[in-house]
Amino acid sequence: MFQSLKSALAICIVFSLALVFNSCKKEDEIFPAPTLSVGAAASGLAGATVKITATINAPGGLRTLTVLKNGAQFDSKSYADGTTTDNYSKDYVVENVPANSVVVFTFQATDQAGQASTVGTQVITVTAVPAKPIVEVTGILEGNISWTRDKIYLLKGFVRVGEDKTVDGTQVTKTGVLTIQAGTVILGDRATKGTLVIQRGSSIVAVGTADAPIVFTSSRSIGERELGDWGGLVVCGKSLNNLTTGGVKGVAELEGGYGAFHGGTTAADNSGSLRYVRVEYAGIPINPNQEINSFTFGSVGSGTTMEYLQASFGGDDSFEWFGGTTNGKYLVAYRGWDDDFDLDNGFSGNLQYGIGIRAAAIADQSGSNGFEIDNDGPGSAATPVTAATLSNFSLIGPKQFNTTAISAQFQNGMHLRRNAQVKIYNTFLTGYPNGIFLDPTGSVSILQNAAEGKLVLNRVIVSGVKDWASNGFGLLAPGVPGQTNPFGYSVRDLTTTTPAVALANIGTQTPSAWFAAQPGNKIITDWTTTGVNENAFGAGRPIFTLTAGGTNNLSTGGAAPAGAFFTATDFIGAFKDSDWTARWTNFAPQTTDYSK
Repeated sequence: MFQSLKSALAICIVFSLALVFNSCKKEDEIFPAPTLSVGAAASGLAGATVKITATINAPGGLRTLTVLKNGAQFDSKSYADGTTTDNYSKDYVVENVPANSVVVFTFQATDQAGQASTVGTQVITVTAVPAKPIVEVTGILEGNISWTRDKIYLLKGFVRVGEDKTVDGTQVTKTGVLTIQAGTVILGDRATKGTLVIQRGSSIVAVGTADAPIVFTSSRSIGERELGDWGGLVVCGKSLNNLTTGGVKGVAELEGGYGAFHGGTTAADNSGSLRYVRVEYAGIPINPNQEINSFTFGSVGSGTTMEYLQASFGGDDSFEWFGGTTNGKYLVAYRGWDDDFDLDNGFSGNLQYGIGIRAAAIADQSGSNGFEIDNDGPGSAATPVTAATLSNFSLIGPKQFNTTAISAQFQNGMHLRRNAQVKIYNTFLTGYPNGIFLDPTGSVSILQNAAEGKLVLNRVIVSGVKDWASNGFGLLAPGVPGQTNPFGYSVRDLTTTTPAVALANIGTQTPSAWFAAQPGNKIITDWTTTGVNENAFGAGRPIFTLTAGGTNNLSTGGAAPAGAFFTATDFIGAFKDSDWTARWTNFAPQTTDYSK
């Protein structure tokens, strides 16, 4: 029996030792440290997407992965117990840093025991963007012409799409269709005053996108570009105007005499499409007071598309329509020399959503305005009359604060004269010495048009600048002898004659009283009460959306004018809570490299 007990005890001891041995073996098992392999070195242009990758193996179970970019945290990842392998991948968008810059990504993994892998390194090199080849363009283009974004096109002299030899349009001998790919850059040669003219019967199809606008700009280098470096973009159509040349009604040559003939009888004429197009540093004088504008439209018809257009630093008007019936939306006039939006010679199209921003020291000796609108030079009764409908414009003048020094050549937010019969809705203006001038000059006075309901200002808000002169509106430009009131006006009631006398009444009302009596119109003395951001005056990239609050907030009170073209709106001015200038505009073209 003792022997049996001894044998049993021996068996128990052996079994216990086995348990202890196995337990110690499991607790004391040591796994190798994690290992990793990373992606191969890569390169890419700024804006390109590169994959950052690593393959990790941790027999003891992964705990963390840390990824650094040039020594700073880029990404990290934690793992649950039991995960022993991982294929890591993350997109990296190459930053806009100098060419040949190196971006170093480092990877290190730890396991559940706290063991760290060696450090893995993946290197990304930022490659230089090769300069695009420059193609010189001269003379007359005909047929189907295509310009693509992989090249830069240099306009030398007057480049014409089509050939139109006579003012009456009887010798349109060549026609063409110019198609410009989104993202294409076109330069205007300074020495030869490069200008692109789309002649009657021809068309331009320049359709950019918000992320790839089409840009017409100066041929000069960064830091050298100036207003009026080149001609501009001129589009001539066969729609209506009120001019008569050589006994032929409805045809004319654009001012300057450079063979840009326009006009006809086709109201729905189609000169193509302009969408997401910028024109920078254009606008040259051909003769005294005869200039090419950034965008010049001669009798362009309603079949033409005009949307998302920006004119910047133009040497004359930013936009001018000489007759025509075309419609347009989303227009930006930025720091031009003369007028932001100039309408005359029977223009009767529709325009909605426009912003004009001025620079304090940039103005024309002829007097710079937000709107300058005429029927024709003598203010005659010639038909068709200038009877456009405009809605949702914001005209931001040069005077931001009462301490802001501005050129003495600035005049009016709106200069309406010479038998114009326009209708203006939902519009805001500020920062001009005078708000609105209903100029009575011309054979048919605009005051008469106002009395007869042919001139409409509806839901127009005119704002002064706080503490600028006694009533919020500024000093008149010098050179107004005999002016009895030394201040500017929200709506002018006096002439500039010597001595100054009151303008004629509109019915029984003064112009300012007539304005105040129209539906929704308002005069205020301080734009800071409207919800307009102070950066809308052009300090850096403007902030256009309205801020909350304000005793005269512009975010209410709008109403769409009649017609299917106009988008319904419930606000005053060009913006409310959405910025339609985002991405495609450029408010600092002086520093933009267009060579790549």
